[in-house]
Amino acid sequence: MRKGRVIVGGLLVLAGIVFGLQGLGVLGGSAMSGKTLWAVLGPVIALVGVVLVAGGLRVGDRHRR
Repeated sequence: MRKGRVIVGGLLVLAGIVFGLQGLGVLGGSAMSGKTLWAVLGPVIALVGVVLVAGGLRVGDRHRR
C-alpha cells in the first residue's frame, strides 16, 4: 500500500507539472496548450500527488516503530 501511494503520487506530480506547463503555453502541441483551466488544474493535481507521496512515506514510518 505504501509503495502504491508513493508511485501514484509521483505520477500525479509529474502529470500535474506537465498539465500546468501546457496550460501556461510553455509546452505546446496539445489541446491543453494555452488553456487557463489546465494552468490552474495542473498545480492542483501536482499538490494532490505531493500529499499522496508524503502520506505514503509517513505511513511507512509509523509501521517501522
